[in-house]
Amino acid sequence: MRFQTKEIYAKGVGHTQHRRDYKQVEEVVHSEDGRRVSEAEYWENYYEDDDFHYEWNNGILEEKPVSDHGAYLMSIWFTSVLQNFLYSYPIGTTIGLEMGFRLNLPKKVSIRKPDIGVILNSNSVGITNRDCTFHGVVDMCIEILSDTSRKAIERDTKTKKQEYGRIKVKEYYILDRKQKHTNFYHLAPSGRYIKIKPKQGILQSIELPGFQFRISDLYQRPDIKQMSEDPVYQAFCLPFYQQEKQRAEQEKQRAEKEKQKAEKEKQRAEQEKQRADNAEQRIKQEKQKAEKEKQRADNAEQRIEQTEVRAKLLEQQLAEEKEKLERLLEAVKQQKVLRNSD
Repeated sequence: MRFQTKEIYAKGVGHTQHRRDYKQVEEVVHSEDGRRVSEAEYWENYYEDDDFHYEWNNGILEEKPVSDHGAYLMSIWFTSVLQNFLYSYPIGTTIGLEMGFRLNLPKKVSIRKPDIGVILNSNSVGITNRDCTFHGVVDMCIEILSDTSRKAIERDTKTKKQEYGRIKVKEYYILDRKQKHTNFYHLAPSGRYIKIKPKQGILQSIELPGFQFRISDLYQRPDIKQMSEDPVYQAFCLPFYQQEKQRAEQEKQRAEKEKQKAEKEKQRAEQEKQRADNAEQRIKQEKQKAEKEKQRADNAEQRIEQTEVRAKLLEQQLAEEKEKLERLLEAVKQQKVLRNSD
């Protein structure tokens, strides 16, 4: 049973005039699970039902039960991994719950809507963007188990397993968030399903070479970053993320090398500056030394000039003294002559 909200008109009376108001009422929508209808009625009235997802089993409507939140999250995670693989290796396309296909079985006809399906490019029947149903046999079907009833469990684990095997669906996965009924089947040459055996907990698809996942991850649901660093998923999980990460790492290494180079250049420049400063210092010191030498030379020259001046003064004084002495001697000589004449 589901509730559908609709808007209807309800008449109301105001103080001065009549008016019409919108009111919302809930209309109960009942499931028609188990109802007998013809295939034509199913395609016309139930295949694209707005409220329920119906499958058709040889004249009987079968409602696909609503999954709980845990099953929904597991479905989203698995679909993401599958689509990442098909993005990296475009060998097929996925279909969802809205897309059904007709199973023309030996003793009956049914119409199934797998929760997730894969149609390989090698499939003899193609699919276009405008198709609302697939007219061939889906290559891989995945059902997210709903344990709302024993009937729902048996439909996925027994009925659909038999039907998919007879119609030659190549791989069939049953994903159970409670892990009790999780199984993976591959169609053997004998036409019967055999279980795909995981290797060290890793399930490897046979029809999608290279597609693999860790079974425990169905329940733990690692995020994209964790998967991109996990060897199980690295080959296909967000390859552009891997490329960008590798490019970013290369850029980081290049930037680090440039930084180291710049640092060396800076050190070399600082050394050159230091040498230049030292040379300038030495030049200043030599200049100061030269100025001191020049000062000493100027002082010495000044002293020499002063000595020469003093020498000239002494020489002049000596000449004057000599002249005085000569005059004195002449005076003495004259006095002596005068005495002798007397």
